[in-house]
Amino acid sequence: MSNSAPHPGSGGIAVITGASSGLGAAFAREFARRGHDLVLVARRRKRLEILAAEAAVKHGVTAEIIPADLSVREDLDRVVDRVQSQQSLRFLVNAAGFGLEGPFSASDIAQQQAMIDVHVVASVRLVRAALPVMLAQHAGAIVNIASLGAFAPLPGFATYGATKAYMVSFTRSLAIELEGTGVHVQALCPGFTHTEFQERQGADLSRIPKMMWMSAEQAVAASLRALQNDQVVCVPGFLNRIAARLAGPFGEYIQRRVALQNGWITAAADEAQAAEEGAAPRQAR
Repeated sequence: MSNSAPHPGSGGIAVITGASSGLGAAFAREFARRGHDLVLVARRRKRLEILAAEAAVKHGVTAEIIPADLSVREDLDRVVDRVQSQQSLRFLVNAAGFGLEGPFSASDIAQQQAMIDVHVVASVRLVRAALPVMLAQHAGAIVNIASLGAFAPLPGFATYGATKAYMVSFTRSLAIELEGTGVHVQALCPGFTHTEFQERQGADLSRIPKMMWMSAEQAVAASLRALQNDQVVCVPGFLNRIAARLAGPFGEYIQRRVALQNGWITAAADEAQAAEEGAAPRQAR
């Protein structure tokens, strides 16, 4: 059997969650362009219908739509059942997700739980549903959408960063388990990407340099190239890769700068913490 990743366009079905916008929609359009039939999952039925019609008219592929909220157990069960029944499943893209901005202590715990359910619980269940089908065929690929935030968890996004770090760790472990099976997995960790996700998140991103941004289509292209090279963790963009590397040694400094800028800690508290550690105040460094 071949150990190379399945090439997009080699036939079979691609299941994509979060397909109504952003990276999910970009993956759907690219897989349709390459001749894959689609199963599209998202909450917004109308957008799925438009995307399915576009895939049929432009590329002659079929696209089944499954309107579902993956934070709802019954909806998730329906999608899991559908994935398990796809005998020609070749790709699964776990792109459903959302972000919450603000201090965790003041957050809506139901929303935090829903984010964990969508990012982690749904992704893990769908991967578990897809793997037996792919392993039986000795072929397939799974892309789990993580984030640059997996490497640099930020205050104000505590649960979001934690869920994305989980997905990177989960994917890395799976990749080792699946060596030699013909089934491949990838954690895609985009940085700042022009999608509705950023708008819904509500954070002020005006200070981010233009060179740090990329389109959803660019991120998808990078993911598929990396998948062909069997790259388990894909961080698209040279500057993003540098940021991921720097996140380890400079992670705490970055975290505290963000917290200060957003008023989640005071300068006095920062100075007190630095003094307790026997160091100069961080803002003076």
